[in-house]
Amino acid sequence: MKYSYYPGCTLKNKAKELDRYARVCAEKLGFELEEISEWQCCGGVYPLGSDEIATKLASVRALNEAKEKNQDLITLCSACHHVLKRVNDDMKNVEDIRTRANNYMQLAQPYQGETKVVHYLEVLRDVIGFDALKEKVTNPLAGKKIGAYYGCLVLRPGKILEFDDPENPSIIEDFIRAIGAEPVIYPYRNECCGGYISLKEKELSRSMTDKIMESAAGFGADMLITACPLCRYNLNMSGSDSAVPVYYFTELLAEALGVKEEVSR
Repeated sequence: MKYSYYPGCTLKNKAKELDRYARVCAEKLGFELEEISEWQCCGGVYPLGSDEIATKLASVRALNEAKEKNQDLITLCSACHHVLKRVNDDMKNVEDIRTRANNYMQLAQPYQGETKVVHYLEVLRDVIGFDALKEKVTNPLAGKKIGAYYGCLVLRPGKILEFDDPENPSIIEDFIRAIGAEPVIYPYRNECCGGYISLKEKELSRSMTDKIMESAAGFGADMLITACPLCRYNLNMSGSDSAVPVYYFTELLAEALGVKEEVSR
């Protein structure tokens, strides 16, 4: 089972180990990540302007390459997943954007949104299955109380992303159970962390992360897990007295599968 893989900028630069965890775990679980050739940054933010085409073209290139290989396109970054899936929806349903993008790309065959975009967590849930994942765990994280932090990008808009219930998601909690830990449900798990304003509005962003930390710690979490590199960075910068460590889901997956040391070597 092979997927076209879009790693994104953060996972190929500042957080390379998170990318390596994903690759090693995929091999352990029986699927392969084939990195898109000469991929470009997706922009990290979906452009809302109806006449904005140029910043969507990197996504279209990646989507089209996956189409040509007859593969689904997988990513493990919530921001990349958000942009790729929304651009794909544009190419499928918005004629003006589809026509202008294809005119610019001059592809042999126009791209019309044929590629399926999936998050790594969706593969674990829908293809591998959390029950099957649990059976492959050799180092269960027993005794750990982990809060899932979804943030905003992976869940909304729900009708386009179709990742999980945007108001009451469960996929990361189910993942936490599969790796042997206890999930902690707390009120701020799908609130924005303020990542995109952390440079310009530091105090506001800090206030947002502190509320998330206080909420998680108040409900008994001793750590958080996320699928967004920006959320991971921003939350780990929290100065709250209630701050708990924040991990990326691929790191804990690698630990549970007993392959984390392979990446560290």
